[in-house]
Amino acid sequence: MQMYAYLTKRPGERSFCLRMLLLAFGLLLSVAPVYANGVLRIPYVADIGTFDPDNGFETGAMSAIDNVYEGLVEYEPGSIKIVGLLAKSWEISDDGLTYTFHLVDGVKFHDGTPFNAAAVIKSFERRRDRGLILSYFLSNVRDMRAPDASTVVLTLGHPQPSFLDSLSSPWGPKVISPAALADHGNGNFATTWLNEHAMGTGPFKLAEFKRGQRYVLERNDDYWGDKPFFQQIQISVVPDISQQILQLQAGTIDAVPLNYPFAQLTSLPGGLEVTTAPSMIPYYLFVKPKSPLDDADVRKAVLTAINPALWIKDAFGQFASLSKSVYPNVMLDPVNPIRFPTDLEAAKAVIAKRGAVNLVIGLHSAAPSYSRIADLMIAQLASIGVKATAYVLPSGAAYTLKDDPNPPDLLLTIAGPDAAHPENQAKVFFAKGGVLNYFGRVVPEADAIVDQAGQLTDVKERDALYERAGHMYFDAGIVIPLVDVNDVVVHAKGLTDLGLRPVYPPGNIDFGTVRWSP
Repeated sequence: MQMYAYLTKRPGERSFCLRMLLLAFGLLLSVAPVYANGVLRIPYVADIGTFDPDNGFETGAMSAIDNVYEGLVEYEPGSIKIVGLLAKSWEISDDGLTYTFHLVDGVKFHDGTPFNAAAVIKSFERRRDRGLILSYFLSNVRDMRAPDASTVVLTLGHPQPSFLDSLSSPWGPKVISPAALADHGNGNFATTWLNEHAMGTGPFKLAEFKRGQRYVLERNDDYWGDKPFFQQIQISVVPDISQQILQLQAGTIDAVPLNYPFAQLTSLPGGLEVTTAPSMIPYYLFVKPKSPLDDADVRKAVLTAINPALWIKDAFGQFASLSKSVYPNVMLDPVNPIRFPTDLEAAKAVIAKRGAVNLVIGLHSAAPSYSRIADLMIAQLASIGVKATAYVLPSGAAYTLKDDPNPPDLLLTIAGPDAAHPENQAKVFFAKGGVLNYFGRVVPEADAIVDQAGQLTDVKERDALYERAGHMYFDAGIVIPLVDVNDVVVHAKGLTDLGLRPVYPPGNIDFGTVRWSP
């Protein structure tokens, strides 16, 4: 019937239809063989700075690095449950100081070197002792021993109930081939070589590294665990999200891992679908000292206006939830969630009595979600008489705000931790000396409670203290939690088991678990 309809058309129409048929057939040819040949094509928004698992805080490239390298433990996909990886089991001493790991048998590095306890010790010592960027993950480890080839014993300087979380972090310590470290040391502990090369135990090998252009991972057919579905992962660097979307629709890539416009997620073209999962991607406002919000009445009025319940659907549709506390919802489910005031008329009266209130919001990133949130909050603030403006901070400027002579009144940023223990949130973002305590503000009483909570192993008791400290940070007006946004990946229909993990930065598909199911 379709061929008959084609033959009965006039010559010009037949020519047009033929072109359309050939185009459709060509697109099918361009897509189907990719899956048949076992190739997955993924774009990265930003280039890979370094492939060294110890010496860079990569975000977009974690899916590649953590499929080439492995640690002792990891978070299970879709949760914050800790499971074994290169360690099949472990014990913790009663005093909380000694961790004994029993290693998986029969593992080899990509260069054929046997994996054993000595290799773990060598890699962990490299990270801890060589001044590398991620050394802090092992800063509390005082002693490392390998009593035999399949056992690693780590002794801490003081009890640290968050230690297993640190080992499970996507940035946690990985194990590198000791032969590669020896062969490529070059007087700098192989940091130069490992920038663009890799030698791990993971399900994929780094096969090609063309900085700024293309990266290729090849399946490790000798992998000790479950074999990946795809034989090859082809990674391209495509900074422009609109170009990624066009390429996805044309079938030349297989997913847009992050930054797909939320407004377009409910009307995707045919052949595309969404995979979404809970994530530790909370958007917060950090408040500078001596801002208009130091006035408790003004702060209450501002909180009334920017209440995220008023704009969350406009910004993120169904792909976000209200933040319940100063910790990501996945990390801690509070007994008494933080609540925003709701009386807009009272807020208007406060501002009218107070006089002109002006606020400047600094945006940590130029990503569309930041400007969308800012625009919605600015409109809400205008409704109670507060004039607010927003601007995108220069790259890196958020990290120096405490020394900035003219900082914004509010910093809008994502405050995602590097592990799933509440200590990793409180100590980094809110406590005195926290590396991401952006304005350097301090609530000593809350910090003391955080210190107390950090020594507890009973999760319910621990979380009650963290929640109490969180309310104190919020009530002191130094941080305002807004929304927790889901991890959202748009991809070709048929891709399943993306292995998204809450602690990972958004869009990090697990290449070891993802598969295509026609």
